[in-house]
Amino acid sequence: MQQRQQQRQDKPRKQVKRYCFFRANDIQDVDYKDIETLRRFLSSNMKIKPRRKTGLSAKYQRKVAKAIKQARIAGLLGFTAK
Repeated sequence: MQQRQQQRQDKPRKQVKRYCFFRANDIQDVDYKDIETLRRFLSSNMKIKPRRKTGLSAKYQRKVAKAIKQARIAGLLGFTAK
């Protein structure tokens, strides 16, 4: 058991530097009609990806979540995968 724990501690994880998509591309507003951009932040099951996966700032994560929910209600995005 201890041997397994030591092996886990010996391997450092590689951290990939993630950046905010909207700040990098100088996009101010998140539009709910821009489906191509919103799909980047959805998993294959149509769930909203967390910040640690997308690299978005807190401000833009909130805006993306709100836009995705708005697009779902408008019928532009599905609630579940096909």
